[in-house]
Amino acid sequence: MNTFKADIQEIRRRAREHMDEGPVTESYLADRKKVLEVLNEVLATELVCTLRYRNHYYMAQGIHSESVAAEFLEHAREEERHADMVAKRITELNGKPNFDPEGLETRSHAEYQTGDSLDEMIREDLVAERIAVATYSEIVRWLADEDPTTRRMIEEILAKEEEHADDLAKLLVQMGKADAH
Repeated sequence: MNTFKADIQEIRRRAREHMDEGPVTESYLADRKKVLEVLNEVLATELVCTLRYRNHYYMAQGIHSESVAAEFLEHAREEERHADMVAKRITELNGKPNFDPEGLETRSHAEYQTGDSLDEMIREDLVAERIAVATYSEIVRWLADEDPTTRRMIEEILAKEEEHADDLAKLLVQMGKADAH
């Protein structure tokens, strides 16, 4: 069996060095600059999704609009929580979260597509969720064991994005608008 053995004296000594770097220690193995760049892309994605869901909440019309709008609002609030989590992690890694609206959509993995009908809105949201699921899965694999804290955060967000995609796919079925593929 592999036993845990750490040189506590050396860890204590190193902990006193570079204290201005907060939680980022020598044991942080990831490329911090690249992680911050990717996290700012995730932040942009979450902000764009928040805005799109909010737009859909206010623009939803039709026979199913009340229940679908409620789903849009719930998703908007969850996307906003994700943005807050990511921004906090960026600052923990001594980075600066980029909330600048200029270039927001180009930094985002997802697009800001509104849709003219309830069906189109749900489809655009589902496409965005599927993009998030694909890219966040890649980020989890990329981070591996080099930044377990960020990886766990992305895994948590990923699980919620998968849930959102499932919710939206079910809405399409309920509305009789699902593809017959």
